[in-house]
Amino acid sequence: MTIIRAMRIAILTFDGFNELDSFITLGLLNRLSARGWKAEIASPSTHVTSMNGVTVQAQQPLEFANEADAVVFGSGIYTRAIAENSALLDRLQLDPVRQLIGAQCSGALLLARLGLLADMPACTDLTTRPWLVEAGVRVEEAPFHARGPIATAGGCLASQYLAAWMMVRGAGFEAATQALHYAAPVGEKNSYVARLLDVVRPFVPAA
Repeated sequence: MTIIRAMRIAILTFDGFNELDSFITLGLLNRLSARGWKAEIASPSTHVTSMNGVTVQAQQPLEFANEADAVVFGSGIYTRAIAENSALLDRLQLDPVRQLIGAQCSGALLLARLGLLADMPACTDLTTRPWLVEAGVRVEEAPFHARGPIATAGGCLASQYLAAWMMVRGAGFEAATQALHYAAPVGEKNSYVARLLDVVRPFVPAA
């Protein structure tokens, strides 16, 4: 498994975004900032407003995803419309040969639209499931699944698995364990981190 010591990560965040999907991943990945990791909110406009009315300023434009080392597609209430917006998605030119690419919940629909899922199964939320099936994607009844450099997570709190997988793929198990341990609930740290890593371990090369 190749270990990358520094990573730039684009958290793709659109209007109507789910705060848990974007912010949990953002916060966890930036626990590796001392190793040169930097996760940033990348959006198609300068400001985006969440499904609960929280407006945030984008840290990077959408096109930052094209040069980033890793990309995470967040989810939201307008993802289906975004998937049909060719002008918007044409701004993305991603490369799974050199990038780690993950999607949270309805973000998997965007992976399918971009042709990044190929024949691999995907995890998603209950609302998005029929849309993915309609798109010809086999949906896994699981919180997390990955194949090579592509991963999907289903359920808002499954964003922790997506972040953990990306940490392990980019920095190794030891660094991921240390970063996740800091964020884990007090009194449950060891068991919590062990459970997270047990979920992603089968999807990490040479684990």
